[in-house]
This record gives sequence, C-alpha cells and structure tokens, in this order.
Amino acid sequence: MKTFFLRALMVASLLIFSFLLLNLAKPQNNVIQKTNLIEKDTSIVTKNVSDSYEVKAVKLPSYIEFAGEKVPLSKADVRERLDRELLVNTYWQSNGLLLMKRANKFFPLIEPLLKEYNLPDDFKYLCVAESALIQVPSYKGAAGYWHFMPKTGKEYGLEVNKNVDERYNLKLSTKVAAEYLKRAKAKFGSWTLATAAYNAGNGRISQRLREQKVSSYYDLLLNPETGRYVFRILALKEIMSNPKKYGFIYDQEDLYTYPEVREIIIDSPIEDLADFAKKYNTTYKELKIVNPWLRETNLNNSTKKEYRIKIPIN
Repeated sequence: MKTFFLRALMVASLLIFSFLLLNLAKPQNNVIQKTNLIEKDTSIVTKNVSDSYEVKAVKLPSYIEFAGEKVPLSKADVRERLDRELLVNTYWQSNGLLLMKRANKFFPLIEPLLKEYNLPDDFKYLCVAESALIQVPSYKGAAGYWHFMPKTGKEYGLEVNKNVDERYNLKLSTKVAAEYLKRAKAKFGSWTLATAAYNAGNGRISQRLREQKVSSYYDLLLNPETGRYVFRILALKEIMSNPKKYGFIYDQEDLYTYPEVREIIIDSPIEDLADFAKKYNTTYKELKIVNPWLRETNLNNSTKKEYRIKIPIN
C-alpha cells in the first residue's frame, strides 16, 4: 500500500512538472514569433520605400540667358549655383505648381505692361521671385507684386499710406519697377547687374564692383541673398518655361485665371466700399481681390484724385 502511494505521488509530481515546463515555454515561443514578425514587417517597409521613391539629379540646360545676356555656364561656380536653385525649385513641388497656376492668371497682365514700359519679358520672373504673385509683405516691409519698400514706392511717385497703397496696383507698380531697372541698366550697362541691384541696391553693387575690380555679376562675391538672387530667377524661368521637363504635369483647366473686369474712374471719396460694391452688382470681397491697393473699408480721397477702380463682371 505504501509502495503504491509513493509511486502514485511520483507520477503526479512528474505530470505537474511537465505542465509547468510547457507553460513556461509558450511565452518564449510567442516572443520569438513576434520578433520574427517585426523583423519581417520592417524589411517590407524598407523595401517599399526604396522601390517607390527616387531623387534624381537635375540636368543643367546647355544654354540659358537672362534678358538677352548669356549665362557663363562654362564656369564651374556658375554651374553649381544654378544647379542649386534648379534642385530647390524642382523638388519644392507644391510651390512650383502654385507658381505656374498663378502665372497663368497674372502673366497675361504683366507681359503687355513690360512691353509697354520697354522692359525685357524675362523680368516677369523677377516679379515671381519677389512676391510669388501673392499679396504677402516681406518681413522687412516690402509689399506689392514687385515688393517695394514704402520709401522706394514714395520716391517713385506711388501713394503709400494706410488707406491707399499703390504698391499693390499691378499697373502702377510695374511702371515703377521698369523705371528702377532701366536706370540701373543705364548705370551698370547690364540687365543682370540691374537685377542684382534691384535686390541689394545700386550703391552696394557699385561698391562691390569697385572693391573686387570686376564688371560682371557672375564674377562678384556677394552676400548669400544677392548671390542667389539672379540664379533663382534663372531657375524659375527655366522650370516655368519647361514644366514637363522638370516633372510638372497639369491640364489647362487646373490653372488659375484672372476674373473679367471693367474699369471706372472715381474722383471722390467712397464712404463704404461694401455699399459701393453692391451698386455695381458685386461684393466687397470681389472688389478688394481685384483692387488690393484699397487697404481699408473706405476711400478717403480728400484731394479729389482720379483712381481707376476695377469692377468684376459677374
């Protein structure tokens, strides 16, 4: 009886021991399986990224010019600086596409103005570089399509105050830009240097030319902003003139268009622009969109000045 009891106890002990071993082994197997799954998933994600995304070098054009002036691409430094701006503006895809959409809206207005004011057509890309064709002032206070500082605008005859800011008037500000650039061209003998002066000022460009004893923008060592300025304009010209070459694909209906408008002449104050808009079957918002130079909700005009106001045709 005693022997039978001892045997039964030994069998029970073995069964309990075996059960415990099996349960202890299970979590380890789960960990191993989970680890393998994680490693497997990670390898799949890595493979998907490498297979579906490529960043390609941009091929430089064999020839490029600005306002009829050839860019010396034979110089390694010039090639590298142009390459930088082409890369930045090619792979900033959302911004590039927005610029092309807006260009379809504003270039038909800018191009005839440049022709009227005897400025090369390439300067429309300077306008793009300055303002991106939107009404957002710079942190320094430059504003309008051509980004004039208040002082510069006033010096060239623009009205700049809280009520009216003609830096936002495309026709008037384009005329001022043309006057500034043509004077700079007469001073420096080069549209490229005139463009650099538009960014840095005539005085600074004159000083750097004297100090460094050179006569070309492409031979000047300038501050980073002005050193990149002309190359950014060149890159915008190249990409916006050849969008498909740089991967920008769109249909004509994807582009923005300027609303149809007519102009009226006003030589008296307007107490409330919302009421004024209603008189012409439009809204305050639509009126301000096409007349961004009207900065407040009224037009003071105490001097009886003649203003040309665009009226949207709905």
